[in-house]
Amino acid sequence: MSLPIIGITMGDPAGVGPEVIIKALAHRGPYEVCRPLVIGDARRLEVAAGILKSSKPVRPIFRLAKARFHRSEIDCLDLALVPKETPFGRLSAACGEAAFRFLERAIQLALDRGIDAICTAPLNKEALHLAGHRYPGHTEILAELTGTREVSLMLVGPKLKIIHVTAHVGLAEAIRKIDAALVERTIARGRQMLLGRGEPRIGVCGINPHAGENGIFGEGEEAEKIAPAIESCRKKGWLVEGPLPADTLFYLAASGRFDLVVAMYHDQGHGPFKVLGIEDGVNLTAGLPIVRTSVDHGTAFDIAGTGKADERSMLAALRLAAELVGVKSER
Repeated sequence: MSLPIIGITMGDPAGVGPEVIIKALAHRGPYEVCRPLVIGDARRLEVAAGILKSSKPVRPIFRLAKARFHRSEIDCLDLALVPKETPFGRLSAACGEAAFRFLERAIQLALDRGIDAICTAPLNKEALHLAGHRYPGHTEILAELTGTREVSLMLVGPKLKIIHVTAHVGLAEAIRKIDAALVERTIARGRQMLLGRGEPRIGVCGINPHAGENGIFGEGEEAEKIAPAIESCRKKGWLVEGPLPADTLFYLAASGRFDLVVAMYHDQGHGPFKVLGIEDGVNLTAGLPIVRTSVDHGTAFDIAGTGKADERSMLAALRLAAELVGVKSER
């Protein structure tokens, strides 16, 4: 069976995306698990290759059928959207527009089954907004352009797997949005992503300190919004525990007691995950009709264009994308 084609979107061209792609595709590893295709701007990739003193040429193509997937070169489906003198590390509407169009093309290719998965380099939300695309981030664009009503942000690393009930909203809004039905759907999406290795053990965070401590903290959110979902899941035979205090649950999960943590809001999940090591972390979107993984870092404008960007998260994202395509094909 041929290796899956993974479309790598370049992200914001002023960020570290072009550099981490060049660095990642200098390794043999990606070519052992997939056929990588960059979807972006060939000239920008060449600039990044020059900064990194990479000897591997960038090969611009304008149709998917022209891709060769040779290890000795980098195929780039060239949308040619980046102005020639665009500086690194600077916000611009042009780069926000380019990042959106790279992703838009990748999504269409994935829906048309031209590619098997998408792996995204980071975009910049402010640049995206400057270009008129009013989305909080990748997750919401992916949901809208695939016609998916509801998705979940999930983080995967060597020690932790975390899925979020809410993500890119303020804390007060997150608490308002959480209800038992949403918690149960999120648990189900996370469980679905992990099936194939036995029934996953899932720990669910509370919202308040000490998971409310039987109503002492908060306004009964755990009993109203979380406990009914856990009870419903347990009746299905799923291995779900909670609501548990977040300050101990992440420790227990990292120690191996749980396969997945369900976080209630963005920073509850992202904080512990990034402390344990952002370098090998991967962001994925659960609930989509296509496979999408991403690096778990931002555009890093402060080091963009210096050659200092770390490619390990991109390498991990490519490996996970290939693995998920394999799992999906077996179901």
